[in-house]
This record gives sequence, structure tokens and C-alpha cells, in this order.
Amino acid sequence: MTGRLDGKVALITGSDSGIGQATAAEFAREGADVVVHYLHDEDGAKMTSQAVQAEGRRAVVVRADISDETQVATMFDEAIAAFGNLDILMNNAGVDASGAKVAELSTEVFDIAIRTNLYGTFFCCRRFIQLRTMAGGQGKIINVTSVHEDVPNAGGADYDCSKGAVRMLTRSLALELAPLGITVNNLAPGMVLTPFNQASIDDPDLLEEQVQSIPLKRAAQPAEIARLAVFLASSDADYVTGATYVMDGGLMRNLGQGA
Repeated sequence: MTGRLDGKVALITGSDSGIGQATAAEFAREGADVVVHYLHDEDGAKMTSQAVQAEGRRAVVVRADISDETQVATMFDEAIAAFGNLDILMNNAGVDASGAKVAELSTEVFDIAIRTNLYGTFFCCRRFIQLRTMAGGQGKIINVTSVHEDVPNAGGADYDCSKGAVRMLTRSLALELAPLGITVNNLAPGMVLTPFNQASIDDPDLLEEQVQSIPLKRAAQPAEIARLAVFLASSDADYVTGATYVMDGGLMRNLGQGA
């Protein structure tokens, strides 16, 4: 079976667990080699690398703090040294909401979310665009945002602001990069059973309580998000750019019910 990503090379940030790990495996299954990025979980990154190799594709593991543009530059240099080119960038690494309300939200904590979720995405996009421009254009950028790029969450101003900003970065890039044939889209999940929701994974009663606001009455599995990422990374989505694809079990359509 011919894969939709045969011969492509993808860099996936935060591919040591959750959505990133599932996407790396799906990309490999569709024929792509993968640059596996991590910051803290080296064992998880190695597991991702093994999953890619199990599909008969190549993988290289790189460590970087994406909030540091020097480390991002080094990460891309290592990727190019390993594979010679990059065709797909998936910005998946990020930090969750702190839970602090704005009145108690320290500058340092707010800065962590903005530096990681927004600046990190910006640093990675900028370097990827430079590489693809030198290669004559074409390419795919997928930014993993959240339903909170649109809807607020009390105690999540740091996260919400960062994801909303990535939404506008994506839309700006879609206009700038269309002449180069580079598409840029957001993938915006709702609740997904990843380490971000570890408490719910560990406590079935808590999970059951949380999914009541979701019309489908369940959270997503990482592999479900990954399969949409495959579409956005493939030629099937060549006419899609500047869009946000929401996968939330109907959560956003449920807003306002019972008011």
C-alpha cells in the first residue's frame, strides 16, 4: 500500500507522548521519516522513535527547549544533518494552563506559556519557512492549538492567550506563504486523553464527570487527532490553508445550552 506521505520528512515537536507520539507513528505508517523532539521525557521520545522504526521508517531524536530560539536553530540543524530536508512541521509541544486567575498570575508563569506556546511555534515556523524557501517552496505546517484558541477558560488566561495568538499567526502565515505553496493550518482538539489530562485518565469518576459537557460523552484518543494530522500533512489537503480543524466531540457547539 502506498502511503500518503511517502518520501516526506516530518519534524514533530513534543513527540514524546500523547498527540505527538501518536502522530509520529501515523506519519511513519504513511511513509514519512520523523524527527522526534522532546524536552523532558527522553524515554518517551525513544519509544516514539521505536514506533517509527517499527513501521520501517527512519527516526532521529532531538532535545530542545522550543522557547529558546538558539535551541530551536540547533534542533533544525540536527534534523537537516540527519535527513537533508524537511517537508512537514507539526508544532505540538506546549504547556498547559496554570490554573491561576489573572489577579494572582505571576509574570513568570504567564511568560512560560507565551514563550513556549507562541514564541516556540513562531521560532519553529520561521526556521522551517526559511528552509522551504531555499528548497523552492512547498511544505506543510500544522499548529496544534486547542478549542481555547476561541473559547476562554477561567484560570487559563496564560494558555488561552497563547493559543489565540497562534491562531492569528497561522492565518497571517497562510497569506504570506500561499505564493510558495506552503500551507498552514491549526488542529484544535478539545479534551484528549494525554498527559495533560492525566488526572482524568487515572480517575474514571473524574473523567465521567468531565465528559458530561461533551455531546459525544467521551474524550478523544490521541490516535484520532493523529489521523486528522495525516490528512493536513498530505497532498489531499493541498487546497486547505489558514483553517482551524476542531476535534472536540461537539463541545464548542454545546456552549450556551441550559443558559
